Amino acid sequence: MLVSNKILTTTMKFIASWQFFALASAVFAAFTAIFGKLGVAEINSNLATFIRTIVILIVTALIVSLRDEWRAPSSISSKTIVFLVLSGIATGLSWLCYYRALQLGPVSLVAPVDKLSVALVVVLAFFVLGETPSVQTLVGAALIVAGSLVMLLK
Repeated sequence: MLVSNKILTTTMKFIASWQFFALASAVFAAFTAIFGKLGVAEINSNLATFIRTIVILIVTALIVSLRDEWRAPSSISSKTIVFLVLSGIATGLSWLCYYRALQLGPVSLVAPVDKLSVALVVVLAFFVLGETPSVQTLVGAALIVAGSLVMLLK
């Protein structure tokens, strides 16, 4: 009984951790690539991105409503709003480019090359946020770059 409680406690801690959500994000991103490739087969990639965005808006609004997380816009700082708007613009442009790339190329190459963003984040986090990457992080980022180059070069 003591062992099962410890396993349950450890499992619950993991489910509440950033690592769990990062892994879940990777799993959902993999399905996003596959479903996206199938979804852009018969329509314009920009329209596909628009439809995807509406679905995300509805799902997110449902989650925020179910969790009672709505806040008055006046309670959110202008700095937060500016950065969220900039993030939204970057996300939208990323999605538009991603769906066009899916339309033009094989998903097995587009999705991994898209993950070059991981290496770029390490660089930007250093220069913009002042985060110092560990040797492990630098090696991982270098491997992502190397893997993308292997996939891109014929």
